[in-house]
Amino acid sequence: MIFRLKTVLMAAALLAVFAGSVLLAGATDAASVYGSVARSLPIYNVERADNKISISFDCAWGVDYTDSLLETLEKYDVHATFFAVQFWTEKYPAYVKKISAAGHEIGTHSATHPYMSRLSETEIRAEMTSSISAIEKLTGKKVELFRPPYGDYDNLLIDTVNAMGVYPIQWDVDSLDWKDLTASDILARITERVKSGSIILCHNNGLHTAEALPLVIEALRAKGFEFVPIGELIYRENYRIDAAGKQIPNAT
Repeated sequence: MIFRLKTVLMAAALLAVFAGSVLLAGATDAASVYGSVARSLPIYNVERADNKISISFDCAWGVDYTDSLLETLEKYDVHATFFAVQFWTEKYPAYVKKISAAGHEIGTHSATHPYMSRLSETEIRAEMTSSISAIEKLTGKKVELFRPPYGDYDNLLIDTVNAMGVYPIQWDVDSLDWKDLTASDILARITERVKSGSIILCHNNGLHTAEALPLVIEALRAKGFEFVPIGELIYRENYRIDAAGKQIPNAT
């Protein structure tokens, strides 16, 4: 009887440890695992010691505040990265050209803004090829970066995008500007989370994003940070991505 009781207690303890491990893995966004197979990850941030960071804007819905964003970026001599959906690109070609002409980087945010983890490889390639072509046709510049809509991805998406020679980009600082936070709340969220190598997520049509932008730039510069486009922040070769999505240069 005692042996059986000990066996039951040991089994219960092991089950509790396993359940805790599963919950911990599920709570770690970039380090999600399935069994013993690690996920293929986009770049969430970059290991850097020079205080360089990037601010990015996803473009899918409208242009109401885009002129104000561009004016602020020009005033402070900051170059950013914009991720444009194809239907936005085709609806607002003048803005795509204007953003590019101002020296900002434009990456693709897909063709139709789907949950791309639900797509086949053929469908993923179609989304990528079509959206990249639409941007390059307007700017004359090569598209090298991609941000998954909704931040949604799986191994197939990341592996396919990498195979196409495009860098999949996520973020480690979310402004939550799409929730219509106030400018001061956006400022607080960003400044409290940024570190060297961070990638900041914003949206070109956030209700208070344009209002917050000069405050963000001034506050982060006062802390010693330097803004560069994501294409200048990331490493292009001899790197690895750790379980948290950080891009790390290989030791030389």
